[in-house]
Amino acid sequence: MQLPVQSLSTLYAEPWEVTAGPAELREVARAADRLGFAYVATCDHVAVPARLAAAMGTVWYDPVATLAHVAAVTERVLLLSHVAVAALRHPLVTAKQYATVDRLSGGRLVLGVGAGHVREEFEALGVDFRRRGEILDETVDALTAALGPEEFPEFRGRFFRFAGLGLAPRPVRVPRPPVWVGGSSPAALRRAALRGDGWLSQGDPRERLPDRVAELRRLREEAGRTGPFAIGAITEPLYVGRPPFSGGGVLAGGPEELAESLRAYRAMGADQIQVRFRCRGVAELVGQMEAFAGAVAPLLNG
Repeated sequence: MQLPVQSLSTLYAEPWEVTAGPAELREVARAADRLGFAYVATCDHVAVPARLAAAMGTVWYDPVATLAHVAAVTERVLLLSHVAVAALRHPLVTAKQYATVDRLSGGRLVLGVGAGHVREEFEALGVDFRRRGEILDETVDALTAALGPEEFPEFRGRFFRFAGLGLAPRPVRVPRPPVWVGGSSPAALRRAALRGDGWLSQGDPRERLPDRVAELRRLREEAGRTGPFAIGAITEPLYVGRPPFSGGGVLAGGPEELAESLRAYRAMGADQIQVRFRCRGVAELVGQMEAFAGAVAPLLNG
């Protein structure tokens, strides 16, 4: 699940998150760790232009700082950037930051990357927005080298080159932390299939997911890529039980009813689902997490 508080987009943030802060973020992270959630995730934007602020908000915690903070208060849950706008930063900087998170957390990093969509953000940081896809492709390749087993990694591309430079601490995970690629455009699917260790949906509705999965499999097969490849989907907002509030778009019901609906994602080809819960405060959110972990999750794979 994505952590609350750390990003306040109107697309998903609940009203209570506006006045919440690090204490609530830590409480949810600890609950996810204790309850057996696979990962907690953070988002990424450096700066939001005024034209988008009403919808996106301007609160976007830095993902590296946030994941490092969460690493210190958890023990087993994986730490995912969903997604880092990797083309905004030199891959050596990104590798240094996330390798450190992996080391500090004992090998729990999953690096999720995506192309980004905010033109002004790229322009302010001196990155060509029109070429962000090309830059991200090369960034993923460079990160694969920089996060790999070599203390002195080498890479030569059109945008980035490095050799003879020691990069430590090295990640704990061998040969390196997994890199999952987010996005649903043709370019993003191709990037995930050919360069990534997994794919992260950016909110594709159910009816589109089977086509996305089929395309990923086709691309990987044509390229001769084998081995583990994680496919993730984001569920509808959930509520275990009868919601004590009004509003549509919520998948609600008893444990078996919810599990039956969510098992459809596995039939579509998803390996894991990112869940989100409607709630009116952190106590209700943790209660929903407990109800889901205790009564719904055990039914998902059976």
